[in-house]
Amino acid sequence: MRTALVTLFSLVLAACGGGGGDPGAPAPTPAPQSGPTDAQRIAAATSTAENNAECNAIRPFYWELGDRSAKRASGSVGGTTYTATTAMGIASSSKWIYSAYVLERRAGAVTATDVRFLSFVSGYASFRSLSCTSAATVDACLNTGNNGQYTPASDGRFDYGGGHMQRHAHDLGLGSLSNAGLATEVQSQIGDFGFSYSEPQPAGGVFATADAYAAFLRKMLSGQLQIASQLGTHAVCTNPLTCATADYTPIPSNESWHYSLGHWVEDDHVVGDGAFSSAGAFGFYPWIDSSKTWYGVIARMNLQGGYESARCGRLIRKAWVTGAAV
Repeated sequence: MRTALVTLFSLVLAACGGGGGDPGAPAPTPAPQSGPTDAQRIAAATSTAENNAECNAIRPFYWELGDRSAKRASGSVGGTTYTATTAMGIASSSKWIYSAYVLERRAGAVTATDVRFLSFVSGYASFRSLSCTSAATVDACLNTGNNGQYTPASDGRFDYGGGHMQRHAHDLGLGSLSNAGLATEVQSQIGDFGFSYSEPQPAGGVFATADAYAAFLRKMLSGQLQIASQLGTHAVCTNPLTCATADYTPIPSNESWHYSLGHWVEDDHVVGDGAFSSAGAFGFYPWIDSSKTWYGVIARMNLQGGYESARCGRLIRKAWVTGAAV
């Protein structure tokens, strides 16, 4: 009987938290944080942006990294020519914006025709990107020179250029819109980021700041835009040397990327990391990493193109993810 009572008393103490362990003992050490700390990421990305040879080659520029909630790191390299609030022409980085607009218009359900135009296999491959600086409307730009020419032999073949989106905008009923009207219409669907158009060209006419584009990327990462769930979908091969259905790409022939709905998929089998991006001819380079966790922007305006910015950007991206300078 005594043994049974002792056992019962011990069980009651255990249930109440007593009878086991030293109440003054320190709490167990929490499990270590997985992955690099924020401080390590920031230091690695900053060092890479400021010291890596690929990044030195594109000075001056502004860079930024963040997640769906906020900017996490940034800096101006090579002076303060470019900052988060410097407005500039972003050239082909406009393509991602237009595709996001189309997906909002379609409530995410793009048609087969939309896909042809947004992945640049529609056959409208005669567009001259600098031909519309004085055009008053989307249709005026389309009707300049051979911009609106359809080439049957190019249909179904990847050919990077603005003609696909110019014609698509016409078919979508945007032909009469001016620069201001186009900006208003696009932002009526994706949100007002302060984007403007220097020419009525959906594929290359946007004027923006890094701040504004970063806000667009954060909205995408948060899942508030339809394109977020379709990053990398309907992707087509783009390198004429490795793809039988590609005619032209601005990416050097020693790399093979894919092209999705208004954005690149950087999945080259040697140097690619699967990031989604939309580099512009003047060097503006926005991206979202393959995990859809982080965004980044390199902002500059120079005749050195977007690919040069991409070379620097992917190293900053790697440094951020690994916490080690490259």
